[in-house]
Amino acid sequence: MILAIIGEKGGSGKSCLAQNLAVLRRRRGHRVLLLDADPHRNSVEWALEREQNTALISLHCEEAHGDIRLLLLDRARHFDTIIVDVAGADSDAMRAALAVATHVLIPFRPKRRDLRTLPNMAEVIGEALEGNPDLQVRSVITQVNALPSQVKRLLDAKDICASYGLPPLQAFTVNRNVYDDADEDGSSVLEFGADRQAIEEIEMIAAELWQEAA
Repeated sequence: MILAIIGEKGGSGKSCLAQNLAVLRRRRGHRVLLLDADPHRNSVEWALEREQNTALISLHCEEAHGDIRLLLLDRARHFDTIIVDVAGADSDAMRAALAVATHVLIPFRPKRRDLRTLPNMAEVIGEALEGNPDLQVRSVITQVNALPSQVKRLLDAKDICASYGLPPLQAFTVNRNVYDDADEDGSSVLEFGADRQAIEEIEMIAAELWQEAA
């Protein structure tokens, strides 16, 4: 199982999702590799912080760039789940990950500057499906404002994603401080504090994405 988390816009929460989903899978007994394919090294730096806290469950993290297809296929022989954190740009690493991934997740904030990338992302996914027709494609809306007045913006963003052939998850993430707080500690929202709502967000994303029980 290889999940590529991709997008053309920085700040949409790719690394946050990659890290939290990796911890969730590891806590459920999977052999997990978190592969950082972003030159900014957000997940690598997070993993280094994590290593300093022996109370946290261990998690294997590597970094690689460029054509990572052969690396992913090799690592797939040793890990049950590989989660690839790809930079916020169309890149060789993104294209390579899509060529061999089983799943792809594309996060979008419900903001015009994020949603403007939809046409090109749809084109990229269309090209990937030509060579990897079994690729499971989903989008997810992230960092939603919790105010009730913002519900329409969330629903509109989901509709736009669907219109471009990138079916959105029902689950989404809300803009919560706990995501940043956990990241700084090298942990996940599943391990940091007791924000049950944030935990449920990650569990629901995983459940929909991999069609498993939350």
